[in-house]
Amino acid sequence: MESTVASKLEALLKLQSIDSQLDEIRRVRGDLPEEVQDLEDEIEGYEVRVRKFDDEVAGLNESIGQRKQAIKDSESLINKYEDQQQNVRNNREYDAITKEIELQKLDIQVAEKKIREAHYQIEQKIAEIEGTKNRLEERRKDLDNKKHELDQIVSESEEEENKLAKERDTASHDIEERLLSAYNRIRKNVRNGLAVVQVKRDACGGCFNTVPPQRQADIAAQKKVIVCEHCGRILAGVEQRVF
Repeated sequence: MESTVASKLEALLKLQSIDSQLDEIRRVRGDLPEEVQDLEDEIEGYEVRVRKFDDEVAGLNESIGQRKQAIKDSESLINKYEDQQQNVRNNREYDAITKEIELQKLDIQVAEKKIREAHYQIEQKIAEIEGTKNRLEERRKDLDNKKHELDQIVSESEEEENKLAKERDTASHDIEERLLSAYNRIRKNVRNGLAVVQVKRDACGGCFNTVPPQRQADIAAQKKVIVCEHCGRILAGVEQRVF
């Protein structure tokens, strides 16, 4: 049997009441969940940076090893060329070998310069690693404190929150999908999370703009779902004044 508009609005009001209670529980936590997330993101960034520096240091050490081997190879060639110089047949051969020796010595000088530069870069990277690790340790302590604070707050309201979450699931099942989707969309777009309100003192209970008498009569009749023309909230009824 198809639900009446009145029963749909009643179901929405019930869901709104549950969501408002959940909002209040979560509001007590303040910005702690966001602060915890921000710290976790910051820590992850520092960890990535440390790994990047470690990789760079490893690459520099590898290049140093390669250049040291190149120096040994050049020294071996120099020794070989110097031996060959003892057995040359003419000045041209002697000069050619001398040139090869000079080239190898030049290669050694370049390699030694590159090694010194790499050692300097390693020192800089290690200093950056230490600084980053210090900041990382500070942020980890901050995160532990924030998590502990948040866990305490959550534990105090966990039972009530779980109970309300189950009630919300049950209440949501009583609302047709199209209307539930509209409700969730409105809640997401309004600041105070109120998607369903009543008309109070001739005004929308969400944005407080005046609702004309004829529109109030239509709302009270509950023949169709009516939304506030100013804020788009669902107007589920007109609160009766008590004189």
